[in-house]
This record gives sequence, C-alpha cells and structure tokens, in this order.
Amino acid sequence: MSWISGPLTAFDLETTGTDVETDRIVTAAVVTVDPSERLPEVRTWLLDPGVTIPEEAAAIHGISTEHARLHGEPAASAIEEITSAVGEALDSGTPLVVMNARYDLSLLDRECRRHGVEPLVERLCGRVSPVIDPLVLDKHVDRYRKGKRNLRALCEHYGVQLDDAHNAVADAVAAARAARRMGEKHEAIGKLTSRDLHDLQVRAAAEQAASLQRYLQRTSNPEAIIESAWPVIPYAR
Repeated sequence: MSWISGPLTAFDLETTGTDVETDRIVTAAVVTVDPSERLPEVRTWLLDPGVTIPEEAAAIHGISTEHARLHGEPAASAIEEITSAVGEALDSGTPLVVMNARYDLSLLDRECRRHGVEPLVERLCGRVSPVIDPLVLDKHVDRYRKGKRNLRALCEHYGVQLDDAHNAVADAVAAARAARRMGEKHEAIGKLTSRDLHDLQVRAAAEQAASLQRYLQRTSNPEAIIESAWPVIPYAR
C-alpha cells in the first residue's frame, strides 16, 4: 500500500542551535496526521536544556532561557519520553515525517547519549525506518527548481498552510502535509511503499551530499566535506 493513503507521524524539534554534536533540544512535538487532515493527535514537550539558550535561537522559536528553566521538564526524562514516542511510531511501521531528518534525528541521538537514554538506533536494532524527509524528497523529484527549500518555501510550493513557523507542532503538521502533497503530485514516489521510499531517500541523500561537496570543493572550499549519512549521522565514539 502506498504511504500517502495512510496515517503519518510527524516529528519536529526546536533547539539551541544548529550543531547536532553540541546543541540541545528546547521543544519537541510528535504528531499523528491522517489522510483526512482532521485535527491531529499531538504530544509536545518543553525542556530545560541545562544550558543558556542563545538570543538568536530564542528569537526564532520564542523560548527564552528563563522560560525554559521555569516551565521546562528535566532534559533526561523528557528525552526518554520523546525517544519512546518516536520509537513506538517507527516500530509500528507508521512512516515518520521529519523535515531535514539528518539534523533532528541526529540531535536526538546525541541528546540520548548525553543523558544516558537508549538511542533510537539501538532500540530499533540499527535501522531507524521508515522515515520521510520532505527536504530530501523535494530535491530528488524537482532537482533543478530555483529558490529556497526550507519548510516555508516547500509549503508555499505544495499549497500547504503554515501559520506559526518554528512552533514544533505547526512545523511537524506542515511537514507531514507537504510530504503527502508531494507524493500525490509525483507518482514516482507516491506509489512506493514506505520501506522502498526510505531506501530511495538513503540513496538520494547521499547523492545530494556528494553533489554539494563537489560544488563547494570546486567553487569555494577544496577541503569541504558534506555528511552523506541519512537519516541519522553515525555517532563517533
């Protein structure tokens, strides 16, 4: 059965920055979105990340250090709950939609290791699957389209409403709906099973990384290295 005809679970993080090795989770959402687009089932978390939230990050997602310390859950217990929720969705076979999955899932992996929580790759015997990444898919099906490819741009291109960008719930729901519209528009991906789609994205992400690496090495940085692993960057022990 094609993945576009069933429920999707969407996952999104708002964080302290953009480095998967050092930054922390501030908010998280795990959302179930069915094909009828009824109001989704939502689980959310606000964490005290244990570090200062940079002003630049707070300006994007609206969570200050003071607010997180006053209202946030302890990071370790929240990360266990988040990882369990994501793991249960994947273990059930429901596709997990994550915009730029390489970032969110790798950061979650590092937070697990930081706080002594069993990571997804170990819970799922090494295979975090099936994942659907609208960023990887859009680059695959519409390689030469000009312009930005962030979530807002994808929503505009595929006719999906996004009213509250950088709110974890809003972003998760929008990513799931954009992915479904993408599958409806592009039969080559829409007809696949979720497992086959996952494997296609592993190959596509590697090809996209290699292409960007060649471009950067040719134009600006001869030593540029772009990570090719997807959906989780392997942990360097």
